[in-house]
Amino acid sequence: MSRRIVLVSIVSCLVLMAIASSAFAQQAAPAAANAAPAARPRPVPAPLFFREDWKAVPGVPVEHPIDQLGIANPNLQLKLYGPFSKDIQENGAAGDPFNPLHVWTGMCEGPCAMTFREKNNYVDLTGNAKMSWYIKVSGFHKAYPLLKLADGTFLLGDLGVGTVSAYHPYELSFSDIRWIKMDMDKVYTRGNLLPSVDLSKVDEIGFVDLIPGSGHGDGGYVDVGWVEVYGKPVKREVASSSR
Repeated sequence: MSRRIVLVSIVSCLVLMAIASSAFAQQAAPAAANAAPAARPRPVPAPLFFREDWKAVPGVPVEHPIDQLGIANPNLQLKLYGPFSKDIQENGAAGDPFNPLHVWTGMCEGPCAMTFREKNNYVDLTGNAKMSWYIKVSGFHKAYPLLKLADGTFLLGDLGVGTVSAYHPYELSFSDIRWIKMDMDKVYTRGNLLPSVDLSKVDEIGFVDLIPGSGHGDGGYVDVGWVEVYGKPVKREVASSSR
């Protein structure tokens, strides 16, 4: 066999191999394209940490200053901050969709704030943690989320909520909120928005109304109905007794 014939045969084989390889690749490509994408892990929702619905107090007027007797959840402690928060009122009636049991800031002559403290646990508000609450406002008032960290730091969130027309449920993801430190003696903000915060150990959760109330009648107040907080409980440390 001549050398030229051998070379032609080799080239022909290479061409045939290239054609076969191309055809196989074209057949395999649609199969790969039609393959189901890898399933993404589904986010795990945060568990309900607490819910507060308020409680009517027998023997007092329908409108009265809120105190521990108005707290329906036996695991929660009420905390009031600032010189005007003693004037936060409880009002409303259980089961009334237009005037449910709620707290009202209309009588506060300056900024006022209140929080809930779960007796047995801190709460981890990282990840998918959130807060849901039932709110109505008047004027330019808004309800702002307030946290107290385990180290005593108070933080105010930048997402104020509330509409004038009626009560509505609002849901806030803590990961979407920017925070600023609070001076709770006067209920003022201090400094600048913080670049990052550690919400893995939160002691108290509540709200602030930064604007003085206008008294009875429309014009200036925040109404807060039920409140829910979703996050992972973190057991409180039990102080060891001295020996």
